[in-house]
Amino acid sequence: MRGLFATAVFCLAAYAAQGQAPPTAQNEKPKDSQADCPMHKAHAHEGSTSSAMNDRGEKGMGFSQTTATHHFLLSTDGGVIQVEANHPTDTATRDSIRMHLTHIATAFASGDFAIPMFVHDTVPPGVPVMKQMADKITYKFDESPTGGRVVITTTDPNALAAVQQFLRFQIAEHKTGDSTAVH
Repeated sequence: MRGLFATAVFCLAAYAAQGQAPPTAQNEKPKDSQADCPMHKAHAHEGSTSSAMNDRGEKGMGFSQTTATHHFLLSTDGGVIQVEANHPTDTATRDSIRMHLTHIATAFASGDFAIPMFVHDTVPPGVPVMKQMADKITYKFDESPTGGRVVITTTDPNALAAVQQFLRFQIAEHKTGDSTAVH
């Protein structure tokens, strides 16, 4: 709630700085009100719902985000992206997860992070360095009984920091409850 209040105060200050008065009546809107707030894009992303991300996730990943569970795990040499179908008999979701994660391992290895950028509607932290250091990071797909995982490893300290920054972002965005500590 404090974030919304701070956002409102900031946007009102932006109106005043631009010489515009804030709306005086409930039905009255200032011209280009969203464009007038210099922080609009950041506020819009902050306020975006999980359902919008899930909708983009379904398009980008090829399976329902409600029939699968994501986990992001940090290790001393990288980490893991793990996705499992919620029901062991849901072979359609399992197969879609496997296809997606196989694609992710290949794409990430070549420095292509288009899918996470689409799903999250932003460039996830760590991605610029992961792209730059693609030759120092390995991505290996492994099947599991109900899905699969991409194991990410590196021996380079800068690449490791970027991978773990990326995974921590995923934990927060997907609200997985996974530990952000290295295990």
